[in-house]
Amino acid sequence: MFNSLWIAKTGMEAQQRQLDTISNNLANSSTNGFKRSSVVFEDLMYQNLRTAGSPSSEQTNLPTGLQVGLGARAVATSRNYTQGNLVQGRPLDVAINGNGFFQVSMPDGTTQYTRDGALEISATGALVTSNGLPLADGIVIPPNASDLSIADDGTVTAKLPGQTVAQTIGNITLATFINPAGLEAKGQNLFAETAASGTPNTGAPSANGIGKLMQGYLESSNVNVVQELVTMIQTQRAYEMNSKAIQTSDQMLQKLGQL
Repeated sequence: MFNSLWIAKTGMEAQQRQLDTISNNLANSSTNGFKRSSVVFEDLMYQNLRTAGSPSSEQTNLPTGLQVGLGARAVATSRNYTQGNLVQGRPLDVAINGNGFFQVSMPDGTTQYTRDGALEISATGALVTSNGLPLADGIVIPPNASDLSIADDGTVTAKLPGQTVAQTIGNITLATFINPAGLEAKGQNLFAETAASGTPNTGAPSANGIGKLMQGYLESSNVNVVQELVTMIQTQRAYEMNSKAIQTSDQMLQKLGQL
């Protein structure tokens, strides 16, 4: 009887974790390059009250066992890296169509990664993210340059003062990971390398399986609001059923106490 109280409690905790993840997905439905997450659950250990296959007599064995499960728990959040919709934006917006991440230099000298291509030009002419973090490629736009263009292979060109032909001023490279689901989300649309993600493989866009760049577009979030709302309803119902199991167990214990 007391097991049912604990089992239902673990179920409520698991569904609460699910709701937390759904809420975060919905909150980021308009975040550039956001990738939705889903919770991975597993069942807890079992109490073996009767082992399957154990002898029931000198000549027969039990065909089935008697096991009592002890509940469930959330063990991971799996991030879905399917492509988001490409939405037309500003001339400095750059979307990745396919695999890959922009490389961003952090103040501590490390490199982090993002799918958010809403680029800006800093006071020193560097290409930076909307949070002011420079691209690791170190691209600096010369003063008074015009007609800035970013090709699908990452080549950045611009017309310099006094010249009629565009000049190459840098190249944007992208990083790919053998297991992008293992990246650690750091906030601000940034991800950090982990032992699970593997080391980054860097290269030019449009080559060796790396996605191409599309200037003037942004990748939107891949969150499907309708899907999240359906999952939210399922989570709510599962939470209610687990709370009902606790109420039922409590009522049965009351009856037992009255005997």
